[in-house]
Amino acid sequence: MIHRLILGKYLLIFFFLPLFLALFFTTSHRVAIAKSDSAKTLLQKAEACTKQLYQSKAKKKYRHNWEKCIKRYERAYKTFPDTDEAARAIFAACKLWTNLYGYSMRNSDIDTAVSLYREMVEKYKTHRLADDAQYRLGEIFYRYKKDPKQAYVEFLKVEIKFPKGDARVKASKMMDKLERLLGKKRLAKRSVKEIKSKKKKLIAIKNIRHWSTSTYTRVVVDLENPVKYKKHLLKKDPDLSKPRRLFLDLQNSCISKEIESSILIKDGLLRRARAAQHDKKTVRVVLDIDNMEGYRIFHLYDPFRIVVDVQGKEHKLKPEKRVIAKKSQKEKATNESKKEGISLAKQLGLGVKKIVIDAGHGGKDPGAIGRNGLREKDVVLKLANLVAERVRRDLHCQAILTRRSDVFLPLEKRTAIANMKGADLFISLHANAHKNRKLQGLETYILNIALDEESMNVAARENATSTKNISDLQMILNDLMLNTKINESSRLAKFVHNGLVKELRKGYKIVRNRGVRQAPFYVLIGAEMPSILVEVGYITNSVENRRLKSETYLKRAASGIVKGIDLYIKDMESAYKGG
Repeated sequence: MIHRLILGKYLLIFFFLPLFLALFFTTSHRVAIAKSDSAKTLLQKAEACTKQLYQSKAKKKYRHNWEKCIKRYERAYKTFPDTDEAARAIFAACKLWTNLYGYSMRNSDIDTAVSLYREMVEKYKTHRLADDAQYRLGEIFYRYKKDPKQAYVEFLKVEIKFPKGDARVKASKMMDKLERLLGKKRLAKRSVKEIKSKKKKLIAIKNIRHWSTSTYTRVVVDLENPVKYKKHLLKKDPDLSKPRRLFLDLQNSCISKEIESSILIKDGLLRRARAAQHDKKTVRVVLDIDNMEGYRIFHLYDPFRIVVDVQGKEHKLKPEKRVIAKKSQKEKATNESKKEGISLAKQLGLGVKKIVIDAGHGGKDPGAIGRNGLREKDVVLKLANLVAERVRRDLHCQAILTRRSDVFLPLEKRTAIANMKGADLFISLHANAHKNRKLQGLETYILNIALDEESMNVAARENATSTKNISDLQMILNDLMLNTKINESSRLAKFVHNGLVKELRKGYKIVRNRGVRQAPFYVLIGAEMPSILVEVGYITNSVENRRLKSETYLKRAASGIVKGIDLYIKDMESAYKGG
């Protein structure tokens, strides 16, 4: 009897299952259609509400009428968040909040609009209105918040995030307008007295510094204040026994009596650097060049200095000799790699052999300081030594430290060291800081334009500058578009960051992953190899402050960084084998 009942149950299930499935899928399909129809209906009701609002002057005077329409849009995008109507609803709600601010003048209204626009750009980044939302952010900072610098950054994001969007052209026009406006504002801030005194007083060149090898030279011209300058490149003149010359004309400037006006270099790349008063208001800085492949000129702030990077030509063997040399080198490398376990790519000089590890800050520059007096410069020096030790032991690579003790190094010298040493990778180590002491986590940066305010603040602190010249920001961006190392730096950053997070999570319960970011760090500008900046924790956060004091934490961090480098090298070698 029991067996018959069980058998009857299974027969009923077998009989009715197709009916249940048919009913389920039909219902699901109807729900999907209903969802789409409901989203459209809610959006249409919100649009009808808005139309009535804008047609009535009386209604626009009362806040509750605005909020009524906003709530209808809100209902649409919160009830059906994954629909096209949701993106359109949130965009329309943003417009209402912005227009309401014109009547209420409440900062909370315009701040809500900003917050919603940002949410839309992130959540609906592939929607056709996303670039318009980003453009509207620029308009808000320009028209309502009266912050032209932030407006410029927001318009710049349109170009970067949405290069194919229809808002790109008008964003570019606004950037041009803001550059002119910001230039005029800087002049307007000065008093008539200051302008007159500036005209009389020339800006002095304080020093000319250089670091050189046979294939790379960096020359830095230090000045009292910012100046405008023009670059020129003259061809070699055999008749007058003159080499190629690269020179800069510095306007409204003069030679300081303290500096050496002519510096002999003679490294096979540059003969010398010299400065002279070209006319009453112009100083000409000349680089006599024997051997040059390319050059780059840019300026940095606080203090103002002009940096000239010159790349030289490497002496290469003739083609037939190089083939023979490479073949014998390959045979030798294969035998040695079998003995020592070192990769073939590395033996052939195609892999990573030299890694420059940069401990941030130092000497008179302590970096960020925690409440208990813990200094960033001390933490990262310990970490740099631990990373170098593991690089030599685990990766069999040469590890070069930019500083071995508590000494001050200018940011531009750190990059110059990496270039002069012919480094394959450049890793700059730092500890983060923030006025919000609750903030914590790990971040890894590559050189590029900052896409958010936090990254801008980190870059400003690490660059030791409180303000960022907007035209300089654009100059750096344009320069980076020609830099072939961005993609490699991004790959290196991902491997190192993931290695760091993974290793630290083995020993600590809460490790915040703040991801790989980008910002214009001075210390990375001009690096001729993949380069990254690693923030290993917030020294201003009580939890991470205790960790940064701990050698156990620093050893784990070093292990994670080196494991990340190792994975990057293996990935690169895998690509080499595939080629």
